[in-house]
Amino acid sequence: MDNVRPFQRDSADHDGLTRTPHDAEAEAYVAGIVMHDRVAYLECAEVLDREDIYQPAIRLIWDTVGGMVAEGKQLHPVTVKAEIERLNRLHEVEGGRLIDRLSSETITSGMAQAFAERIAERAELRRWDEHANDLKARIHRGATVEELDKLADAHREHEQRRNTAHGPSHLTSALLDWDPFFATDFGNVELLLGGLMAPGQQITIVGDGKAGKSLFTQEWLWRMATGQAFLDDHARTPVPLLYIDAENGHKDIQERFVSYGGGPGRMGLMSYASFPPIRALDTAGGGADLLAMAAECEAQLVCLDTVSRFISGPENDADTWLSLYRHTLLPLKRAGISSVRLDHMGKDGERGARGSSAKTQDVDHVWELRAQGGGTVVLKRTHTRTGIGPDQFVMLRQYRKHGDSYVPGGTRHVLMTYDTPVEHLIEGSVEWLVNKIDTLGLANDAGNPKTISALATAGIKASKDKIAAAVRERKNRDNSGSRNGFPETFPEDVPREPSPGTPAGTEKPQVNHSPETPREPQGTPPSPPSPPLREGKGEGSPATGTPDEPLCTICDRPMNTDWAQRGYDTHLGCDPATGSHPHTEHAPHDAA
Repeated sequence: MDNVRPFQRDSADHDGLTRTPHDAEAEAYVAGIVMHDRVAYLECAEVLDREDIYQPAIRLIWDTVGGMVAEGKQLHPVTVKAEIERLNRLHEVEGGRLIDRLSSETITSGMAQAFAERIAERAELRRWDEHANDLKARIHRGATVEELDKLADAHREHEQRRNTAHGPSHLTSALLDWDPFFATDFGNVELLLGGLMAPGQQITIVGDGKAGKSLFTQEWLWRMATGQAFLDDHARTPVPLLYIDAENGHKDIQERFVSYGGGPGRMGLMSYASFPPIRALDTAGGGADLLAMAAECEAQLVCLDTVSRFISGPENDADTWLSLYRHTLLPLKRAGISSVRLDHMGKDGERGARGSSAKTQDVDHVWELRAQGGGTVVLKRTHTRTGIGPDQFVMLRQYRKHGDSYVPGGTRHVLMTYDTPVEHLIEGSVEWLVNKIDTLGLANDAGNPKTISALATAGIKASKDKIAAAVRERKNRDNSGSRNGFPETFPEDVPREPSPGTPAGTEKPQVNHSPETPREPQGTPPSPPSPPLREGKGEGSPATGTPDEPLCTICDRPMNTDWAQRGYDTHLGCDPATGSHPHTEHAPHDAA
């Protein structure tokens, strides 16, 4: 290496640090080049772990560069210094002077991996040195030979795992032992909390930006880690898990977990890494980083939010996702660790996640999350390898706010049911407001002005935005699965009540259809929209007709004008041929 000028050692190297095996020159040269070159960093990461770097300041630079590579940021000594300054750690690199010095004494990109190998070799010697010192200390404390043998075996196993060429014993460990294999009942598997996956499986949750993927997943995994019930699934033993986040800021994370009910002493077995400086997970170094973090947390499940933040290759390239599986997901699956990864929907939502189709080839299930408005969230399984568990969840995302802050414990996802007890609705939520409007007797198609007026009369306070959302929810009821809209999905022996607020005489007749029969009877016009309620001076004033309004010949109540113009003189529900035909006496119509 005649073309490399010896790097000037720091004075610290003469204070006894050289007695500990490490290569200060190689560490300095590697730090200098990776601040300039992303490829150099990735090549060094194939042979180098952050723990291999002995000098804390150099390790900080390495970690910072790794984080910038994972986030796709441009590398340059100036940007690295700015990133360290943002972390309020500039004092650890001599106020930035160390970065200036390292960046000026650099090597070529092609030499970087050779210097990284020197660092890794010295790091191995250092670990053996530490191991020898540990043995001596234990001997002085009276350790037995058996204890020393176990310690030595553990050290050798640790070194073997760090070596990419694990040897025959590692390879043969994958061979199946037939007797215990066939004695295992793989069909008797209890799904993890919520029923979205089984232990050891890997799933993807895909959704549009701002659809609430993180909101749903954070609450789901927090309840899993704290042993709570979720989506009508019973509480389980808490599961230790690791949530790795390169998407959400600290303020959002704190605010969300408080709104779920989390806080100090209430996070259970959840470990949370925010913008961790791990290497790209489609590289060998990144996979090793993630496995090391999972092992440290003893995690049985790992979540990546969002997976595109943790890759270095092009998102549309199948090789990127094959590398992600080979270096990270396969080792996780081999270790029996479940994984959940969040992903963004592509421009064409019908085609699922953006990027290469290779994304869906390695996972057990792909779930698509879509926000339907009014707090309704649909989670639908579009791909499955096993078919175990339900294929769709329709949920309500409920929350409560006090001013600009979310009320602690007031945010949750609950399964949408059509007989949800009113007491379970969170006061102030859209669903709660819909129920209040229903109790006032307004028709489902009542608009904003009428709804605002009715709420004001009843003394129910709500913002205009919340009222507008509730109005949309009530108008779209049939589109989200009401009994009137989709009768074939409900048992026929269950009586169907008209929607709250529907005037008498306008409900549809009960008609039983065969599977191939259109929903409306042949030759019968569709039922007209419900007439708007008339507002009197007092609360609950009955609607009265005017001389120009046509009246039903059966019940003497006003009819829809368009319906009457078609030649009908009764409501559909009053028609003797199609409806209930109530036997009511005719009363003279009071035009006053």
